[in-house]
Amino acid sequence: MDIYRYGSADAPSVLIQPVDEHDLSLMDQEADLIGVGQTRDIGLIAIKVDDWNRDLSPWEASAVFGDQAFGGGAQETLMEIKRLCDDPEKKYYIGGYSLAGLFALWAVTETDIFAGAAAASPSVWFSGFTAYLDRHDIRTGSVYLSLGDKEEKTKNQVLACVGEQIKKTYSIIRGKGVNCILEWNKGNHFMDSEKRTARAFEWVLGSDA
Repeated sequence: MDIYRYGSADAPSVLIQPVDEHDLSLMDQEADLIGVGQTRDIGLIAIKVDDWNRDLSPWEASAVFGDQAFGGGAQETLMEIKRLCDDPEKKYYIGGYSLAGLFALWAVTETDIFAGAAAASPSVWFSGFTAYLDRHDIRTGSVYLSLGDKEEKTKNQVLACVGEQIKKTYSIIRGKGVNCILEWNKGNHFMDSEKRTARAFEWVLGSDA
C-alpha cells in the first residue's frame, strides 16, 4: 500500500481514506473542498490499496460484477491503518467512498481508535453486512452515511437493494445510540465522489467539534 499525505503533519485531526487509482486522481480536489491545509489545520492521509475487492472486504464473498470476487482482506488493511494512528494527542477519522465506505463502517466495529466514520455511498449491499452490523457494537461517536438517489436503479439485483440496505444501516446505527445522519445526493454511484466524500468528512469533523 502506498501512502499520500495532504495538509499539516502536525494537525490535531487526521482523516484517513483508502483509495484506488481513480480516487487518488481526485484527492487534491477533495482536500481543497475540505479545506485541508488552507482554512483548517487538518491532515488527510490517502492509502492506495493494492487490490480494492480483496483489501477492503471484511470477509470473502462472491463476485457481484464480472469475475472479481471479494477476498476478505480488510483485517490486514485495518492493521496497517492502525499503525498510522500512533499519536494519542490526535483524533483520527476513517472514511471513504463505495467499498472504502463499507470498510469504514466495518472498521468502527473492530476498534475504538476512530472519532468518526465517514461513509459516502458505502457498499452496504455487501453480503451479510447489515446482519453483521446489527450484531456488533459501533465503537465511535458519529457516523455519516450518504447515497445517490439513482444508485438503486440498476439491473444488477444485488446492487439494486442498496437503497433499502442504506436505510436499514441508518436505522441500526441510530438504534445503537450513535450520532448518525443519512443524506441523499443527486445522481448515480459514479457522480461527484470527491464532493460526496469531502461532505462526509466535513460532517464527522463538525459533529465532533
